[in-house]
Amino acid sequence: MNNIQYKTQSDAAAVTVGRKPPGAEAGTWKDFITVTKPGILRTNMVAAFGGFWLASGWNVDYMKMLFTLIGTALIMASSCVFNNYFDRELDMKMERTRKRSLPTGRLKPTTVLIYAITLGIVGLSVLLLLSGPLAGLLGMLGMFVYVVIYTLWLKRTSTWSTSIGGISGAMPPVIGYVAASGQIDLGAWLLFALLFLWQPPHFWALAIRRVEEYRAAGFPLLPVVKGIERTKWQTLPYIILLIPVPILMYVYNYTGLVFMIATLLLSLLWLYFALKGFKAKDTDAWAKKVFFFSINYLTISFLLMIFDTVHK
Repeated sequence: MNNIQYKTQSDAAAVTVGRKPPGAEAGTWKDFITVTKPGILRTNMVAAFGGFWLASGWNVDYMKMLFTLIGTALIMASSCVFNNYFDRELDMKMERTRKRSLPTGRLKPTTVLIYAITLGIVGLSVLLLLSGPLAGLLGMLGMFVYVVIYTLWLKRTSTWSTSIGGISGAMPPVIGYVAASGQIDLGAWLLFALLFLWQPPHFWALAIRRVEEYRAAGFPLLPVVKGIERTKWQTLPYIILLIPVPILMYVYNYTGLVFMIATLLLSLLWLYFALKGFKAKDTDAWAKKVFFFSINYLTISFLLMIFDTVHK
């Protein structure tokens, strides 16, 4: 048996009930950082900053921006820690997740649960009190969708988990935007659309590469239930609907010409890569290429949006 798997059922049960399996190492501060999924946090902090910056015009309240970024980071970290807590048994079934802090027993479930609750309370308090009630309510909505709707329900029961779960992933830039503007207007909706439409084709590229692991873990993701070919087709509407977003942001005077042209070209290039997938001989290599392109797409788009914001 693979040496990173538990050798007995009692070892696996130890993680569930809060005891470390035999031979497990003690957790360190790095484990507490890892369960917050820092890679996801970094990307979405850029998005939250971009949303605040877009709505601010020339009147940037830097202190409010700082509190908004802190509050958003904390509620996102809380949501990710809750995700690790509730998925701890399923994570033992996947090669990609077996070495996480809970499956290996480095952190106890009770400790992780308290950590998640604490991060959530502090994060929501910061948003509600220092960024505005609307920002706080959107933070609560994002947490509820990710933890309850996505993690506890759809991820275990439906192929719609990725699409519906995208609501929570689209919240960071909207939280930043409404913290600065105090309202949900067209700019907020366009930011929501950009993140919401980006997520399914991004995640499905990863799911295609790890389809057998997700199948073994019992996750009914689209490539597991409907197959890889159907998943390739399903990515197309999301990418196509991304195309008009930068155009609308330019037309309605949120961003300049540089952002519109660059992001439009990136969207078209992503569509081109997606279409090439139907003739790809090496599906894994194709999916890997598309996955990393999608990460660069989001990072470049938000950096350009920040650079090319039209300050009214």
